[in-house]
Amino acid sequence: MPIYAFQCQACGHAFDRLQKLSDADPETCPVCGEPKVQRQVTAPSFRLAGSGWYETDFKKDGDTKRNLADKGDKPAAADAPAAKPAEKPASPAPSAD
Repeated sequence: MPIYAFQCQACGHAFDRLQKLSDADPETCPVCGEPKVQRQVTAPSFRLAGSGWYETDFKKDGDTKRNLADKGDKPAAADAPAAKPAEKPASPAPSAD
């Protein structure tokens, strides 16, 4: 069951409630009793991380799977050509004195 966040518009009291999707939202504030409670929009408190989460886990076998944890970016050093060693300065030509 999801946890929903609510806030009373009359007194500002904020509270959370564990309820089913089919349950009705509370209408009255548990602190002041006013019927001005609204559901708040909140960010999820979990993140799908690691190498086991795929974007297409439930697609058909013919579809390609992309690992969500792997952004597909390769390190810049792997894409760059090998660096040349620094050239030595030219030695001065012998003088014909």
